[in-house]
Amino acid sequence: MAQRVAVSDGTNKKVSRVRVVVRLRPYMGTQDEKDEGSCVRGLDSKNLEIINWRNATETVKYSFDVFHGEQTTQQEVFLSVKPILPHILTGQNASVFAYGPTGAGKTHTMMGTLNQPGVIPRAVREVFKMVNAKNDDEGWDYSISMSYLEIYNEKVLDLLSPGSQDLPIREDKDKNILIPGLTHTTITSISDFHKHFVPASLNRTTASTKINQRSSRSHALLLLKVLRTQRAPPHRQQAGKLYLIDLAGSEDNRRTGNQGIRLKESGAINLSLFTLSKVVDSLNSGTAVRVPYRDSKLTRLLQDSLGGSAHSVMITNIAPEYKFYFDTFGALNFASKSKLIVNKPFICETVPALPVKRARDGQEAGRSATEPQKKRQRDEKKTERDGSPISAHLHSPSEPSVMDRLLALEKRVMNGGDKDKPDDSRKEIQELKEKQRELESKAMLYNQVLDERSAVKQESAFKNSLAPLQRKQSTASKGVKQQAVVQPLQVILPLQTHAVVEKQSVCAKKKEKKLFHQVEPPEGKENFIESGWESQIDTSVLDISKHKILQILNSGSLKELKGLQLIGDKKAKLILGWREIHGQFKKLDDLIKVEGMTGKRYPSFMKANILSVMGY
Repeated sequence: MAQRVAVSDGTNKKVSRVRVVVRLRPYMGTQDEKDEGSCVRGLDSKNLEIINWRNATETVKYSFDVFHGEQTTQQEVFLSVKPILPHILTGQNASVFAYGPTGAGKTHTMMGTLNQPGVIPRAVREVFKMVNAKNDDEGWDYSISMSYLEIYNEKVLDLLSPGSQDLPIREDKDKNILIPGLTHTTITSISDFHKHFVPASLNRTTASTKINQRSSRSHALLLLKVLRTQRAPPHRQQAGKLYLIDLAGSEDNRRTGNQGIRLKESGAINLSLFTLSKVVDSLNSGTAVRVPYRDSKLTRLLQDSLGGSAHSVMITNIAPEYKFYFDTFGALNFASKSKLIVNKPFICETVPALPVKRARDGQEAGRSATEPQKKRQRDEKKTERDGSPISAHLHSPSEPSVMDRLLALEKRVMNGGDKDKPDDSRKEIQELKEKQRELESKAMLYNQVLDERSAVKQESAFKNSLAPLQRKQSTASKGVKQQAVVQPLQVILPLQTHAVVEKQSVCAKKKEKKLFHQVEPPEGKENFIESGWESQIDTSVLDISKHKILQILNSGSLKELKGLQLIGDKKAKLILGWREIHGQFKKLDDLIKVEGMTGKRYPSFMKANILSVMGY
């Protein structure tokens, strides 16, 4: 049983605002460009200013949670991210993503180098450090797994499994984003992480442009999942996720010189980033407008990070050169809007269902005195309903158990406890055996009566289902007066001998034969029952009907599948999904493998659809 537990950020509000960190990379232009100076300048640890493009003598000031200048180290950037990491050890989600124009240093900030590791390796190392420290405490067990994917040309690709195809994005009933088919690899140490992460990073799509020699052509997302399980009952489980995202940068194709495939990649990147800006605008509008998360694969995956359930940090990378002025100006405006977004984190906790005790010992003792009386009342009601003296005799609680008495006498005789009157004991034993045989024969007769009564009721119900066919046949031509259709009455079978019951059953069987215009089944078979209805229909007609049903299951559209009897919208979609995964149904019995189509439902499905195909 999954539970959501809301958390507070210390202000008695169950919210967490998106933290925005801005990083200005060092100057990388030529000497002539360097002489022009920088278009942006930091004021302190939180504020910066950029030249106003409308009036070069003025500046536009911005304020963020943290500002890192050109001389900032990788460790200092990581310290801005570190405060949100402990949340994932308590079943909450956290997200860190780098945003900015191409060539502004996003990949360097997130990935880093061997000598200067970025946010991703440092964050993973910190998570293992926290887990190892928690393992020393008694009460919880921890496990860590990782997934790594990229969004390339609006396709979700698994970097841990390079041969995989485009993966779908789904959402569960708790609004959690899921990716079916994504590889989840368990890792036990930081070295184990690098063993999987480094080769997977080489699978990411990169290319050279006029602005960036190694430009990311896709958005990359690393998912780190921490699952902790309580050792003692009730064995609660808390699952926290850490999203580490390196976004591809927006590009001006007039400056990058993109052509062909590079131009297509750039279009997909810019479109997804434009959708991201629309999501931020919708969240900040304060009205009940639709947030366009589903308009892009990127925003679908960032749904937890922006306006969702994660503690989020956005690292905005900007460049100081004048040729990046409008890219930097746009990135700062986007960051300024993003810091107004409010998320609502919660603890994702699962508590296994506990067995419920049916009754306490005291309650059992209190009820024990009234149980014989209640049982007697139930038996009396059943006797009145069945109208059967045999039923009353077999189930009467006042009648002592013949078998128990018989066993007690035989045991006493064997032990020599009746030396005074051995003949009387043997005589009583003989009488009890005769009485036991008499009761057994009556019980067999009573069960046969019940079986026959059930069969006749099933026959009556089946005849009622065929009433429309009889009405249809009675109005065969226009101008003929419609005749009344006599419905079969429900047979209330009194207690009779087995011979009389058998005679009535034979009559019912002959009526069914006349209704279906079929030959009577061979002697020795039981009367018509629900499981043998197919034998009453011509074999060729039955095969044609089954073939039509199989054809609809294999090639029918959603609307055609919903046209089948007992198939609604949900089951039709399940059949389409099963068909996409496993191919066509080779036989009708394969339908049982579809979720929701149990062995009990399948016969009803077949009967209803075969009769429908036949026009009943």
